[in-house]
Amino acid sequence: MTKLKYFMAILLIIFTALLCFAQDKKSGTVEISFVYTKQSGFGSNQFAVWIENSNGDFIKTIYATNFTARGGWERRAASLSEWVKKSGLAKLSKTEIDAFSSATPGTGELKYIWNCTDKTGKQIADGEYKFFVEGTLRGENSVIYSGIIKIGKEKNEVVAKAEFFGNSAEKEKNMLERVKAVYIP
Repeated sequence: MTKLKYFMAILLIIFTALLCFAQDKKSGTVEISFVYTKQSGFGSNQFAVWIENSNGDFIKTIYATNFTARGGWERRAASLSEWVKKSGLAKLSKTEIDAFSSATPGTGELKYIWNCTDKTGKQIADGEYKFFVEGTLRGENSVIYSGIIKIGKEKNEVVAKAEFFGNSAEKEKNMLERVKAVYIP
């Protein structure tokens, strides 16, 4: 009977240690926020939010507007073209697309939360990750905001930098503004 109690005590200690180790591996969350202003006219109001690792490998889509995610990219090649390419959208199932897409929201401050997992749900390792917000402003005009956020033990905040594409993209820049990410351990 003493051996059984000794064995059970060792199992309990091992289980507790494993549980503590697993809790230490939780990476927290990243809140990606920005101000969105709905635009009038055709060929606008599409955006996507995604994460890549420091090598530029795609990790996960956090959000994408329904029109583009559900096939609009096939009718309008300019619609979120960078995200479409990086995410492998053409190979995703309807169920996978449903997990991150929804209708284009109304004007206002928007917040999207990344739970620090990859597209399979696996917890990511601590380190530096790139966040992106791509917007189709109107027609062929677009913007990609990006920044690098550090995942680890300390809270940090990063303001994204914008890169505009197209002849009049700079004039239509108010669709997406004040893009930032905050990591909370």
